[in-house]
Amino acid sequence: MKKLIFTLGLVAGLATLSIAQEVHSANDGHNHGAAPTPSAAPTSLADMKFDKTTHDYGNIKQGDNGECVFKFTNNGKEPLVITSCMGSCGCTVPQCPTAPVLPGKVGEIKVKYDTNRVGGIHKTVTVNSNAKSGAMILTITGNVEAKPADIAFPENKGAQGAPVEKKS
Repeated sequence: MKKLIFTLGLVAGLATLSIAQEVHSANDGHNHGAAPTPSAAPTSLADMKFDKTTHDYGNIKQGDNGECVFKFTNNGKEPLVITSCMGSCGCTVPQCPTAPVLPGKVGEIKVKYDTNRVGGIHKTVTVNSNAKSGAMILTITGNVEAKPADIAFPENKGAQGAPVEKKS
């Protein structure tokens, strides 16, 4: 039964692939890997230059402030529009400007790391924009040290003398 299901799945997959293929000739008007023409203008004249692309928290305590800021300048000739900022996991949350950054102006990306996660930090934030330099990768590193454990129970001090008997 397993062989039959596998065979039917394989046949269906191959049929789908063969139907999806289109036949093209060299003169059909499509670009078949030809080099772009040199007269093509760049898609954007915006560009971004970061003060730093890595932030090292060093050793921080569990629960401490995990915020940092990456400053950048639009050193292009047209407004810079950031289309998305994504952290490499849910513990790294970036905040990017929503308004265009004009040429020569400074913007900042705030990143908050969840410092309740103990251990080494090596996370990235991917910044997509209309910059001619393409997507930028920002990195945060460091180490979150665990808080000392609180004593949940009082210490046992031992016996401090014999109990007194009541006389009647």
